[in-house]
Amino acid sequence: MDNTCCAAWAPRLTSLIRIGSGYMLMLHGSAKLLGIPHAPMFDGLQLFSLYGIAGLIELIAGVLLLIGLFTRPVAFIASGFGAAAYLIGHVATKGFFFIPMFNGGEAALLFSFVFFLLFLHGPGPWSIDAMRGKKD
Repeated sequence: MDNTCCAAWAPRLTSLIRIGSGYMLMLHGSAKLLGIPHAPMFDGLQLFSLYGIAGLIELIAGVLLLIGLFTRPVAFIASGFGAAAYLIGHVATKGFFFIPMFNGGEAALLFSFVFFLLFLHGPGPWSIDAMRGKKD
């Protein structure tokens, strides 16, 4: 493949990764807080519980990442949140396994790395940050 093509598409793909991962993070938060999509394990969830606070972070960070607003600071926070979710929700509760496939933490760890990449790389051209003229 031609390097010119890759160079032209790389920023657009960054935007697509930001949009997709932000949407997925937002869904985790909306399932916890709004019941959409419905996940029976979150019925009766208290807002100030560990899952409630996690849902609030997921919902707010997910929406901001989806639209590309304040991408770098939000992605940095979301990256740390993903790492904490992995350590607290998967390593600490399911035994001392650092192998995500054995403790169910693939999504949390993948979110952490994707959001750290967005923190370093920026939002891409299809974002409110780019429309505001915010430099990457």
